Amino acid sequence: MKRLIWTLIFILTFNSIAWAGPIEFSGGVSDEFQYKELVFLSGEPVVFVGTVNVKEDEKNEEKKVTYSFSLTPEDLDIEGRLTRNVTLITTYTPVTDKGQTIANTTVTRYTENVSIGEDSFRLTNADIQFSQSAIIDNRPAIDFYSGNIQAVKRYEINGGEGTAQVKITGGDVGYKNFWGNTETQLLDYVYTVNRGSQGEADGDLSWEGTVSIKVSDSTTKSLQYSQNEANFTSFNGGYIQVINQGMISKYTYNLPRITDEGIDYLSRNQGTMSLQASKVPKIERLIVPKFRDTGGHWAQQDIEKLYSLGVFEGSSSFFIPDGYMSRVDFVKAVVKACDIGEDEEDSKTTRRSRRKKDEVEEVIFVDINSSHPDYKYVKKAFEKNIITRGKDYRFYPDEPLTKAEAMTILIRALGFEAKAPAPGYKTSYADDNKIPNWAKDAVYMATEAGIISGDNNNNINAHKQLKRSEASAILVRFLEFLEKDLKKDYSENIIYYY
Repeated sequence: MKRLIWTLIFILTFNSIAWAGPIEFSGGVSDEFQYKELVFLSGEPVVFVGTVNVKEDEKNEEKKVTYSFSLTPEDLDIEGRLTRNVTLITTYTPVTDKGQTIANTTVTRYTENVSIGEDSFRLTNADIQFSQSAIIDNRPAIDFYSGNIQAVKRYEINGGEGTAQVKITGGDVGYKNFWGNTETQLLDYVYTVNRGSQGEADGDLSWEGTVSIKVSDSTTKSLQYSQNEANFTSFNGGYIQVINQGMISKYTYNLPRITDEGIDYLSRNQGTMSLQASKVPKIERLIVPKFRDTGGHWAQQDIEKLYSLGVFEGSSSFFIPDGYMSRVDFVKAVVKACDIGEDEEDSKTTRRSRRKKDEVEEVIFVDINSSHPDYKYVKKAFEKNIITRGKDYRFYPDEPLTKAEAMTILIRALGFEAKAPAPGYKTSYADDNKIPNWAKDAVYMATEAGIISGDNNNNINAHKQLKRSEASAILVRFLEFLEKDLKKDYSENIIYYY
């Protein structure tokens, strides 16, 4: 009997798993046992391997990260050593009315000592200038960020024989959500080495070179179905979550050609080298769905995935896949799928409200109050602008959900509604004129993201009321976008095609 019937990749991150992110800004990769990076100070690419210890301390709106490197050349025929100690402090400044955060990073400590063959390179705190700044767009379901880096490192060669200056420019792009994250750095290094000839006949040993680095770190999780091999059992099989974290870097260099006689200034040493590392996967079994009315249904796998992940809940033996999805059930599923919980400011507000016992609670919708079992999900969706209210202050929680409403909720959760073209455009659907104006941007962006597509006649059927099975399929595609499509866009497309 086949143990694994199918595999679907989902990005997930739990408290026990650190957020993915490239280590410092040297292009290195690591697993649990070893760190590896390329060093170019000698004028040639040399792979160094060893250990890196990373410590993080985050308090209020400040994060301190300390790196300690201890490396030696991977090629045992090369004598050398690298030690590097770095402390970076990032200060976060929320811009609440814009839903954004500015992150500024400075270096408070940076020392480095490198020896390669007979040469030594020394850098102290006074020998580095560094500035890094990023903008974080805080959306309900995901944070997107993009930053820039400017740095200059100046090494002393052999105690005063010369200097090696490394100018670094570039930046990073990334995203972070409950299901995982990816961060990719794009860095350009310019090397300027000035040193004497040490009295040799070959003359000046100075050189210039460039190195472009692309490094990406991602945390991913595969959701695998495992068949139960026993014949007499209470369940046929269940899902396993497999957490993976991997890094990949690509160095493209243009360096002097160094021969036994010295530097050949008439030709260049150009090439590309890549490094990869991945951590040992971690597995976790999920709860087993036992619905009696989903077996053989076209949406069975989608329904059972969502139930196993906790997006759907309940103890009923019947899911009713061909019944209509209610507005409140869909909103609840989206909030749970994206793990949209209380942030720190929300928590403070809640505590203050509890202290004011006589304070009247704000009415969000007149037809769903705080005693409703799903009120907290509706309240959170409203606070995060995933849903809005009309003049009648009604939510209509038990009314069937339309496709247009579903797309609007999902695109608002992603924060993509503003990326649609200027008003007046038409979508590619045959029934474009039947799409409500308030939903057109969401339908357009959901199509661009691959979350929805037209039927056999290229109709989107925006006014169609969604069955629970249809809503389940849309939610699974939404989660696939959060992990698979975003990871490809932020990692693979940049590393291999940018």
